[in-house]
Amino acid sequence: MPAHSVFPRLLRPASVAVVGASDDPLRIGGRPISYMLQQGYKGRILPVNPTRSVVQGIAASSSVADMPETPDLAIVAVAARLVPETVEQLASRGTKAAIIFSAGFSEMGPEGQRLERDTLACARRHGMRLLGPNSLGAMNPRIGFYGTFTSVVEAGFPQPGRVGIVSQSGAYGCHILGLARRRGMGISTALMSGNESDLGVHDLIQALVDDEDTDVIAVYSEGIRDGQGLVAALEAARRARKPVVMMKVGTSAVGGAAAQSHTASIAGNDRVFDAVVSDLGVVRARSTEHMLDVARLAARRIYPVNNTLGVITVSGGAGVIISDAADAAGLPMPEMPAAAQKRLKELIPFAAPRNPVDCTAQFMNDLSIAGRFTEAVVEEGGYQSVLGFFTYTVDAESIADDLRAQLKAVRDRYPDRVFALSILASDERGRQYEDDGFTVFEDPARAVAAIAAMGQFGEAFARRPGQPAPAVPRVELLAETPNEAESKRLLAEAGIAVAPERACESADAAVAAAEALGFPVVMKILSPDILHKSEIGGVLLGVNDAASVRAGFDTLVQRAGSAVPGARIEGVLVARQLSGGVECILGIQRDPVFGPVAMFGLGGIFVEVMKDVVLRPCPFGEDVAEEMIRAIKGAPLLLGARGRPPMDVKALAAMLSRLSVFAHQAGDRLLSVDLNPVIAMPGEQGAFAADAVIELAPARAAAQIEEVNE
Repeated sequence: MPAHSVFPRLLRPASVAVVGASDDPLRIGGRPISYMLQQGYKGRILPVNPTRSVVQGIAASSSVADMPETPDLAIVAVAARLVPETVEQLASRGTKAAIIFSAGFSEMGPEGQRLERDTLACARRHGMRLLGPNSLGAMNPRIGFYGTFTSVVEAGFPQPGRVGIVSQSGAYGCHILGLARRRGMGISTALMSGNESDLGVHDLIQALVDDEDTDVIAVYSEGIRDGQGLVAALEAARRARKPVVMMKVGTSAVGGAAAQSHTASIAGNDRVFDAVVSDLGVVRARSTEHMLDVARLAARRIYPVNNTLGVITVSGGAGVIISDAADAAGLPMPEMPAAAQKRLKELIPFAAPRNPVDCTAQFMNDLSIAGRFTEAVVEEGGYQSVLGFFTYTVDAESIADDLRAQLKAVRDRYPDRVFALSILASDERGRQYEDDGFTVFEDPARAVAAIAAMGQFGEAFARRPGQPAPAVPRVELLAETPNEAESKRLLAEAGIAVAPERACESADAAVAAAEALGFPVVMKILSPDILHKSEIGGVLLGVNDAASVRAGFDTLVQRAGSAVPGARIEGVLVARQLSGGVECILGIQRDPVFGPVAMFGLGGIFVEVMKDVVLRPCPFGEDVAEEMIRAIKGAPLLLGARGRPPMDVKALAAMLSRLSVFAHQAGDRLLSVDLNPVIAMPGEQGAFAADAVIELAPARAAAQIEEVNE
């Protein structure tokens, strides 16, 4: 059964069987029944208990076979060893979806893994889909459905709303749910994926994309199993204009065999993840607090393009805090127009009207000033987002009602703007402002971070399809990792320009090559066993004459033999030495989750120290490649800084784009590519790979991996 077909049964079941139902409302098999009864679930509850005919006042069946009807959804709360049989019985009855509360599966070792595989096999034979095992369940406050045994609801059930929660951790997902309830944030659905033997986090995100009652999706993730599935679900959310804020924990560097790649050591798993999801418009949450702040504000459904922030404040100090936070978030705060500043100074001579606009405590003598200054910020400043810092004044009895009326009047006139307030107020007063259309924060810096996220969503939603990736011939890979000359030959087949060079097996051949190419030349040891030649002294620069070439050949062979005994030495590579350009690095790393990811940065020996690089999943067109090039901090060196000539960025972008297609087409055997350096030449003189390392998995190993996956 396709995942999307099961989503209505999972989110809005008309009937729910509870297998392992308990008459005790505090036991795992009793809690979902108790919660649904308390919350007025309108569907049918079908308890299954072999020893009781009535469970919590509801007629119970002694077995799955004896149920009076086939349920939309089943909750399984029996011992792990009984789960495969129970799933088989439910599936045989025609049940198409089940939540498995039971633990003791893959998280417990080989025997648990076997049970999990058997359970999934039972379900798949009948087209049944599973949430779990080891899942804390699902809930839908809109219909009173609580397919969960979490105790967090004992402190209060969540309010219905428009924010959906997906969590790979049941306990932490319910922690988020409890915090959301405390903050008054309404929930459409909460889904806890558990072991993900079947439905994964990407399926649950897609479920909320398809759910017409969900506007915002908040995700807590600890690890991604299906990278392409996640990409598809997040792209579906972007197209549906449903913001996704995601808290991904568990960061680590790419290790093991990938350590030979510059790209891998620079990128790391979390940087790759960040690059992939950011490209899809996802906001990465720094903390649970940040995630809920973004979700609360996003529920207003205002996502400005070219976001700017205008600030009205009664405190100069708060204005500085807000300005610093906006700068850190990359949120522009343009000055107010000169004419508006002049007029506001006429109202209050000691006001600071630039932006932040500080109306000072003077507004307390004339509350209309708060409204007039705020109106000026919105109307004359033209800001897409507005933050008001009114601190504790909103709760002062002498001020509260008039100030609220002033601010509400402005908010009502501009419903298309993001409005947030940083205030200290009672719960009742805070709710009043929320009802008026403001999103309330105590900390102004948190408000700024949430406002910045609205602009990120707006930009992602407005993005149009870019240029298609270029057509690149599919290149046949070698049986094993190639040497530099072979690597460059493969890349040249893909249309990637390399510096003019020749592979030479003798000193005489090296001299002839140098004379043909023209001095000065670069000489490099040629060996498939020595990928990073500079580290062993395997590169000679500025070789100017035939005698130096002859001596250099012997030197390189001797150094290689001493540094890497037993290495296969296939000669020396002689290349024309390019000058006048800027060194860059272009790389590919095959991420185990998302596949090939491209990297761009300035090259040379310091790239791994500076890590001024940009990552993007493959493949992509030349427009995206140029965006990557212009995004690094060192881009002015390529674009023409301090009188330097601009480099051939167009040629560099074409190379990067073609490399991304080469990597995409190469398949799982391509582990990494390092082009370091690539020389970007001035003007329109092109860009050339001066060094190339391609790392491949052996053909036999790749075939074995593919066989296991099948």
